[in-house]
Amino acid sequence: MKVTILGSGSAGNATLIEAGGTRLLVDAGFSGRDLERRLLAVDVDPASLDGIVITHEHGDHTRGMGVLARRHGIPLYLTPVTRRACQSLLTGDERIVPYRSGEPFRVGALEVRPFLTVHDAVDPVAVAVRDVATGLKLGIATDMGRPTASVRHALSDCHLLVLEANHDEVMLRDGPYPWSVKQRIASSRGHLSNRAAAELARELHHRALRGVVLAHLSEHCNDAALAEEVVGGALERAGFSGLLRVAPQDRPLEPIDVGRLVGRGGATQLELL
Repeated sequence: MKVTILGSGSAGNATLIEAGGTRLLVDAGFSGRDLERRLLAVDVDPASLDGIVITHEHGDHTRGMGVLARRHGIPLYLTPVTRRACQSLLTGDERIVPYRSGEPFRVGALEVRPFLTVHDAVDPVAVAVRDVATGLKLGIATDMGRPTASVRHALSDCHLLVLEANHDEVMLRDGPYPWSVKQRIASSRGHLSNRAAAELARELHHRALRGVVLAHLSEHCNDAALAEEVVGGALERAGFSGLLRVAPQDRPLEPIDVGRLVGRGGATQLELL
């Protein structure tokens, strides 16, 4: 299993997962042209995608989904409620595949397990994705105001975890946003802070967790080094000795070979990049 975050933040989110000849995109929050550019930058032909899974209707997760799906004939996976909320991005020429939270589905070599999160969207989900042949498991959990018991259960036993670390609480309080926006971000239906992400990462730590990627960092209310320090410190105290990275907004993160990470096992040292 290879995972490439094409970009993550309030301006757009998209993650490419490859395994067993299958290529799956989770979210498509950049323009169609930008998604194509980012895919080509990591040597992936957009037409080779086997599916696009959308987690919720916000523009930083859906912006280019219709264009990319229509242009290349890629199946578009949406919950029925999210599909209705995204009608302005659809023309009816897309190949829509409906799914529901709590009901796993297959896309080629990958099994996708969507689960409900708490966020200010109409039907927000996060996903756990498993390579059926190898059992390698990836969790992608951004855009949630608080982790629930079901979220913790769904993300247990991941080998690689992509986890939101949206804001530093002090930077958010002193930042440039209107008070109403600050309240939304910090609410139980908003986004995880570095501190909340650190606590969740600590709870999800287990011996086979080999990598954590911090995602959806706020441009104005967070700092990559600070997020690494807070979450990395909590993970180290829990005994984590794997790979820690921060996903940038403006470019793809270097691909992560999950099988190779797992193969390195306990010899891996914590890397703060």
